[in-house]
Amino acid sequence: MCGIVGYIGDSNVEKVLMQGLDSLKYRGYDSAGVALYDNGNIKVFKAVGKLENLQNKLSALSDDEKRASMGIGHIRWATHGSATEVNAHPHLSMDGNIAIVHNGIIENYKELKGELEAKGYVFKSQTDTEVVAYLIGDEYKKVGNLKVAVQHIIPRLKGAYALCIMCKDEGGKIVVVRKNAPLVIGIGNGENIVASDIPAIISTTSNIVYLNDDEVAVVKKDSVEIEDLNGNKIPLNIQKMSIEMDAISKMGYKHYMLKEIYEQPNIVRNLLCGRITNVNTPISLDEVKISRDALKQLSRVQIIACGTSLHAGQIGRYLIEDLVGVATEVEPASEYIYRKNTTDKNSLVIAISQSGETADTITAVRQAREKGAYIIVITNRPDSNITRYADSILNVNAGIEVSVAATKSYTAQLLTLYLFAIYFAEVKGVSLDRLPSIKEELVSIPVKMEEVLSSDADIEKKAEALSKYQNFVYIGRGVNLPTAMEGALKLKEISYINANAYPAGELKHGPIALLDENMPVVSVLIPGHISYDKTISNCEEARARGAKLITITSSDDKELEKLFDVIIRIPVVSDMLSPLLAVIPFQLLAYHISNFLGKDVDQPRNLAKSVTVE
Repeated sequence: MCGIVGYIGDSNVEKVLMQGLDSLKYRGYDSAGVALYDNGNIKVFKAVGKLENLQNKLSALSDDEKRASMGIGHIRWATHGSATEVNAHPHLSMDGNIAIVHNGIIENYKELKGELEAKGYVFKSQTDTEVVAYLIGDEYKKVGNLKVAVQHIIPRLKGAYALCIMCKDEGGKIVVVRKNAPLVIGIGNGENIVASDIPAIISTTSNIVYLNDDEVAVVKKDSVEIEDLNGNKIPLNIQKMSIEMDAISKMGYKHYMLKEIYEQPNIVRNLLCGRITNVNTPISLDEVKISRDALKQLSRVQIIACGTSLHAGQIGRYLIEDLVGVATEVEPASEYIYRKNTTDKNSLVIAISQSGETADTITAVRQAREKGAYIIVITNRPDSNITRYADSILNVNAGIEVSVAATKSYTAQLLTLYLFAIYFAEVKGVSLDRLPSIKEELVSIPVKMEEVLSSDADIEKKAEALSKYQNFVYIGRGVNLPTAMEGALKLKEISYINANAYPAGELKHGPIALLDENMPVVSVLIPGHISYDKTISNCEEARARGAKLITITSSDDKELEKLFDVIIRIPVVSDMLSPLLAVIPFQLLAYHISNFLGKDVDQPRNLAKSVTVE
């Protein structure tokens, strides 16, 4: 959540900042602002709502104001205080000498605010960020050096933060620091740029420096110097980015979400490439660094994640227990970190995070590591904060996902869990007779995904008819219960329609009271599983209450047409691998319903792509 951009150089500062903020919109935001520095003055511009509102204010800048030499910008997702101009970033110190933007949360800000108020400071906003601005401003009066003031203040802050700071009295430099929040520096030619994420940098330079926790960087037009909090110099480790500009382009699609749904077959192909060379040859997963002997000795797996990643983890549990026979638990990271748990050195903890910056999941990984557990991180960002605590990193290689609602990253996480479960089973020497056929079918999945996508126009028509309903119930069993949960989540996220998912067998234990002609029931039906007939019976129970029935199925049974009002068929697939196909119609239904309702598909209200606070 939140996005930061800072720039110093000869280009149009306001334009660079706004382009950078625009590329970070996918992170979610409710207000925006920039601070421009020119000739010893800092001018702040803020607006609530879309970036266009801020741009309208900036369009009134005079020619002199457009000649700023550096600036910082921010899009905010509210944590402290509502979305107002006063609470929007940048924030100034009380004397106006310091300007700051902040991503993250300061947990002890109330205590620090009380200390400052006792000194006579008066606050304008409800934010924790303004407290940091005042603290740095107060310290600057004592030491007269912005970098040193920041180094003195940082040890007093508890929580997660990436800070980008300017000072009226020190033109020509931006000071940045981070802890448990993303921040990268782009090294240009006669210009340098700072941002929360690579999309904001890619149009300026392909050379980047990843800042580590508690490192303070002084960014000037022609140089970047990094020190630790004690003033010790840290050498620059400049890396080359490999991301192409088309990764953050819609490529002709109306929304990023639709583009990303259509990218899934190729993402699966790329993940399979080199890992399954022959169905009778053990899978190649060199990224797993734990020894085979140690892996054999593990008696327990814990999967920790949030949101969509949690649904992938729930399918991972099914796979590991079915193929490997090792007891597996799945828990939301937000619950794991606040209870006494039994993680130990015999545990394998698999943490799943698309962004790698999810605060709850990072905290959970730290706790598990302290207890001696082996840590595997499944992420779309191998350069992210969570990977610092991992023994093994499984990069899902889905590319930058711009739409807030996860689609391609979910499928990539799923496939990675399939690959790991097969690898684990081969190491343990179990389920070996089943694995060749599973591998063979996995290789065919991309083509079957494309077949599902070829029916998009038909799904769109069905979505239009369904868009009139305000409530939905989703049901599933076994490995596709999480698929139903993910389908319901997608619909909620981007259309704001109330959708709840239940185990199909639990429908009659309470939720059935909700059913009538205004409550569609959406099911997943995959022949070959023992619960197939039971799920049909559950649907018949719903029909008896007048509910409209929709199903996603690989069955060609014509009898289903007598029961269901809407049938979306997917190619024939085994029950075990069906989540890889069944989720795509759910994604398309949610997308088209949201689009028909005129919602902001890529940036749904109240949501953020990367949730960096607990």
